[in-house]
Amino acid sequence: MNPYKFEFSEAFAMEMDAKDSLAHFRNEFLFPKVDGQEALYFCGNSLGLQPKSVREYLNKELENWADLAVDGHFHGEDAWYYARKKSKPALAEIVGAHEHEVVAMNNLSVNLHLLMVSFYRPTPQRFKIIVEAGAFPSDQYMLETQVKFHGLNPEEVIVELKPRPGEHILRTEDILAEIKKQGDCLAMVNMAGLQYYTGQLFDMKSITEAAHEVGAMAGFDLAHAVGNAPLSLHDWGVDFATWCSYKYLNSGPGNISGIFVHEKYAERPDLPRFAGWWGHDEGQRFLMEKGFIPMYGADGWQLANSDVLGLAAHQASLDIFQRAGMKNLRAKSEKLTAYLEYLIREISGKSGVLEIITPENPEERGCQLSLHIHRGGKEVFDEWYSHGVVGDWRNPNVIRLAPTPLYNSYLDVFRFGKILEQSLKKFA
Repeated sequence: MNPYKFEFSEAFAMEMDAKDSLAHFRNEFLFPKVDGQEALYFCGNSLGLQPKSVREYLNKELENWADLAVDGHFHGEDAWYYARKKSKPALAEIVGAHEHEVVAMNNLSVNLHLLMVSFYRPTPQRFKIIVEAGAFPSDQYMLETQVKFHGLNPEEVIVELKPRPGEHILRTEDILAEIKKQGDCLAMVNMAGLQYYTGQLFDMKSITEAAHEVGAMAGFDLAHAVGNAPLSLHDWGVDFATWCSYKYLNSGPGNISGIFVHEKYAERPDLPRFAGWWGHDEGQRFLMEKGFIPMYGADGWQLANSDVLGLAAHQASLDIFQRAGMKNLRAKSEKLTAYLEYLIREISGKSGVLEIITPENPEERGCQLSLHIHRGGKEVFDEWYSHGVVGDWRNPNVIRLAPTPLYNSYLDVFRFGKILEQSLKKFA
């Protein structure tokens, strides 16, 4: 399915980089070192690199804190009281939403729980939840405990979708068939947008439509999709979603999450929710009175006041995203990932050491390729790391590599190819 004409040569990789209109963004990031040498960093799916501008953005807020102290909430160029608003234009563009449908707040697991309070409302008839088998542990724990919170048995409620025997990824038709099968019993589909282990990008539009057809909600964990894959949450009719900012959004370890709540819920004070001061009507917040009045849109799900330093680091990366443009990043991502795929297939051939389990179709994946290691196990990963390759090992036998379009180059991919070529002599 590869439409490109690639070559396994340094000259070809350098020529591709010379033609790349996004290549200069690489210089806006700091790369780690392995044994004193700049790493070949393919781990943006776990932690994105630090933008060089982060220090400037943080220092500005530290100076505001030093100069204004408490007055910084309402005075200065970027008053902290409204800090959440600055990230909205970029987030809306990245996830395909209106600005009032998104807000940066809390952490991903916290947001999953908060959104479940509002959107998982089981009844004696409609109570089941569909999720992909092998979902990220946080999602599994969240679903398990939410179900128990309602006095239900997770074994009877949670329907885990598994690939067909001998296959690694879920077929869309099987997902849709299971949604239809559960029918009136289904309360919610709560899947990843992009599966962390296999790298499969799910057809969120079709899944959402199928869920709505049987009267269920559709929500997604976009941790591995946001800033990586094209998203149109509003147009797809997704009910809710959440994501983290420290992977492809390059906003720092453990940094702030974000949520999407479709505008059809923008003025729904009747929806159950766990409320906090910052979700209360902004115009009346300082009246300090009882009686929660949720803000319009996603802002009404906020709890506490904004993490100003976290938002500053977040904004440093979001500003880069807006300059680069998601369409441009996606176009490069497809080609860069295809080059990595080409080299792996060309070099590994019939060695039997590894197998790409991520979908071949670019529309069904982001920039991550997951490699099932058949021989050598973690020794293969350690061998690559000894040569400066920073990827990600996931038990029991997968190495994830993510050539991230904002800062990875074709030359990075070529250099990995040479390391792969050498390592195969050891493990083949």
